[in-house]
Amino acid sequence: MIKNESAISSEFIEKLMSIIKENYSVAPLLFENHNVKRGLRNSDGTGVVAGLTTICNVHGYLINEGERMPIDGELTYRGINVKKLVEGCKQDNRFGFEETAYLLLFGILPTKSSLEEFTDILSLSRHLPFGFTEDVILKAPSSDIMNSLSRSVLAMYTYDNAPENMSVQNLLTQSIELIARFPAMAVTAYQVKKRFYDNESMYFHFPQGNLSTAENFLYTMRNDNKFTDEEAKLLDLSLLLHMEHGGGNNSAFTARVLSSSGTDTYSAISGAIGSLKGPKHGGANAKVTQMFEHIKANVNDWSNDDEIAYYLEKLIRKKAGDRTGLIYGMGHAIYTMSDPRAVILKKNARALAEKKGMLKEFLLIDAVERLTPSIFNEVKKDSKVISANVDLYSGLVYSMLGIPCELFTPLFAIARIVGWCAHRIEEVIAGGRIIRPAYKSVAEQVEYLPLENR
Repeated sequence: MIKNESAISSEFIEKLMSIIKENYSVAPLLFENHNVKRGLRNSDGTGVVAGLTTICNVHGYLINEGERMPIDGELTYRGINVKKLVEGCKQDNRFGFEETAYLLLFGILPTKSSLEEFTDILSLSRHLPFGFTEDVILKAPSSDIMNSLSRSVLAMYTYDNAPENMSVQNLLTQSIELIARFPAMAVTAYQVKKRFYDNESMYFHFPQGNLSTAENFLYTMRNDNKFTDEEAKLLDLSLLLHMEHGGGNNSAFTARVLSSSGTDTYSAISGAIGSLKGPKHGGANAKVTQMFEHIKANVNDWSNDDEIAYYLEKLIRKKAGDRTGLIYGMGHAIYTMSDPRAVILKKNARALAEKKGMLKEFLLIDAVERLTPSIFNEVKKDSKVISANVDLYSGLVYSMLGIPCELFTPLFAIARIVGWCAHRIEEVIAGGRIIRPAYKSVAEQVEYLPLENR
């Protein structure tokens, strides 16, 4: 790829760096003095209540006499425990993404006929508009699939006959079409990235009307279109678990903030994608994979707990890995004793790990999950309860399915688009006011100096 040369020289920026650092810094003590809840978090780590929702509840602790008490985590979609949704699909040996999307969007479980109708509508909506691949994706290839996905969503505005129509009927139409098209947008962007950045062949496969969302993703991503039912069901499970996580998560809140301004669907969803891309949010699953590459390269015996623990301590002390001091995939803002998504995904991943010859990798991840809490507490002198989050196992699942790391976070978006759309609709219907928190200025008054006196 030939990149445009910037007219802004590095020398110009470097010359101003000391001035920039001085004028963009805020003393940490000021946040405390003004009772600023940084990150919209209370001092005990709980989130500041910014709204009400009927879509999802993330339950990870209890408050007892002002103290946060750890409990096993629970995740409910529209009041239904996600474990029950998973069990229902497994019992009938069917895919769950479409049924759960219906539940989140409309607030009730579909009847058999309603589910069939909704699935048919999704199938008919999967294809990208005529010329979209060539004009939007091929002509501006990106090395990052999330950026391409965000641009593709914005471009959909020009293919919509009523992009600014804010009626609930139109919001639902836009939502369903985006949910259906996200997999094609992501996979197409990945194929183009392979051609332009990796010098590999690209393969374009049309979505199939008789396949589920998970099946279509594997069909269009793989060169030979082949996949097993077990692989597709495991991917479907992962999508189901990633579909929604409350209005307070960064990307859903982004969608709600943008929606509260009255902007269009494509702008709101594109903003949510930008949020999810961040390594502190959806990008964490790729970070977990990168971390395990470091662990595998530096731990000789993956079955030796002492050797693994020694390297984990180095990670926490910022002496190994990316030097951030983080064990990616461990700990969560809300969950304490357990993340139900991680528990479910781990339980269902082991069988495929054995079939794929990746049991050693699975057991290594299990060891990291077992050992990290005590090492973290010892090194940090902190009794905080931490457990594995969904990112610890999702990367392994995707690797077992032959999905490249570049598509890990886009897969998260393919699932989470459902939650974003539900939150957008709820914000438009029930929100009513533009979201505008306050920022207190701590800048000193400065006299204006004429140019010749500076």
